[in-house]
Amino acid sequence: MPTRNASATWTGDLKTGAGKVKLGSGAFEGQYNFSSRFESGTGTNPEELIAGAHAACYSMALSAGLGGAGFKPQRVSTTAKVTVDKVGEGFKITKIQLVCEAVVPDIDDAKFNDIANATKAGCPVSQALSAVPMELDAKLVKG
Repeated sequence: MPTRNASATWTGDLKTGAGKVKLGSGAFEGQYNFSSRFESGTGTNPEELIAGAHAACYSMALSAGLGGAGFKPQRVSTTAKVTVDKVGEGFKITKIQLVCEAVVPDIDDAKFNDIANATKAGCPVSQALSAVPMELDAKLVKG
């Protein structure tokens, strides 16, 4: 399996400095700064990048789990919300919320929820972030 990479450079102090993050594939390059991370400023931030990775991983893993159980998902859409809060003298990721909607023919709600919950614990990014409290709101929707 390949090893993925990204790089980031930060110039200046925390409050007035700025950074640039770039994915190794070249698919994304963006700016970040104190305001984009801890306020509502323009640019990306590490938590947004984590959220994107988690949403993508969960959608793929749920599709795989459904397929492995004999179902053929038509669409799996996930939004991840990563919360960072001031804790003591520093900052900490305190919560991750996954909100998922899936169109899956011929499955009942109970079976879907079983697979969705197992995926929350089993997807690689969920496993990597398992120290953070994680919530899941998974819904089966009609296509």
